[in-house]
Amino acid sequence: MEITDTFIPTAGTAGLLAMVTYFFLQVAMYGFLASFIFSLTVRDQLHSEQRSTFLLTALASAVAGLVYYQIQNHYVISLSELATITDSNDRQTSIREAYNAVGQYRYVSWFVTSPLLVIQLLSFLAVPWERIKRQYAGLLMAVLFMFLASYIGHQQLSFDNEIQTGPKLTWGLIALIDYVFIVFTLNRLWKDLGTQLPAIPQGTFRLSMFLLLSVWGVYLVGYFLTLLRLDFNWIHITFTLADIVGILVIGVIRYLTTIKPLKS
Repeated sequence: MEITDTFIPTAGTAGLLAMVTYFFLQVAMYGFLASFIFSLTVRDQLHSEQRSTFLLTALASAVAGLVYYQIQNHYVISLSELATITDSNDRQTSIREAYNAVGQYRYVSWFVTSPLLVIQLLSFLAVPWERIKRQYAGLLMAVLFMFLASYIGHQQLSFDNEIQTGPKLTWGLIALIDYVFIVFTLNRLWKDLGTQLPAIPQGTFRLSMFLLLSVWGVYLVGYFLTLLRLDFNWIHITFTLADIVGILVIGVIRYLTTIKPLKS
């Protein structure tokens, strides 16, 4: 296919902010691919009890990478349509409608990857599963329902793809209640078990917990910001950076601080 027959977005046709958004979507997709490959490669160099952690990272990276492939693919299609619109108000309407369509893939990714991140986080505690099985089950259920409620809220759209404020706000508040429960439960686990860990694992658990809760908080803030009249590309960028922190940065922290490769 000739390059002239293929739409390649540029700032001239799509706008600078849209191209920055597309840039970060591409960076995230390739970053998750690299994380998936690295996590599988490094597992052979680790002790058997440490390999499950990197398997979780590999699974989360694979899911996120596939979802980002879909997101950036559909985002390019929306930019091709945006390039044909000249009126500024119509362009913002097109951006909002594209976000509502493309953004739903994020909730699918979060619904799958977030429980994996919870399991990875709780593995820092190094305690028998039976000891924290109630908190374990409660956290997983709360996380799953938080993103399910957010997804249902995201789908509160009229026939012309406009956001229905009341229903979306209701489902967002339900997700927020779940988030508060998650924060309370993790903080309780930190006080009861996290403070008993050695210095390095203790600091790693606390930092990872803070980052993960911050990332989920960003998701909720972005959810409610869609009720305002703003350029939704900013939300795309914020969510993408949050995804990078939630999976890649926490994985790197785990590797650098607690993983001890086998000596040859």
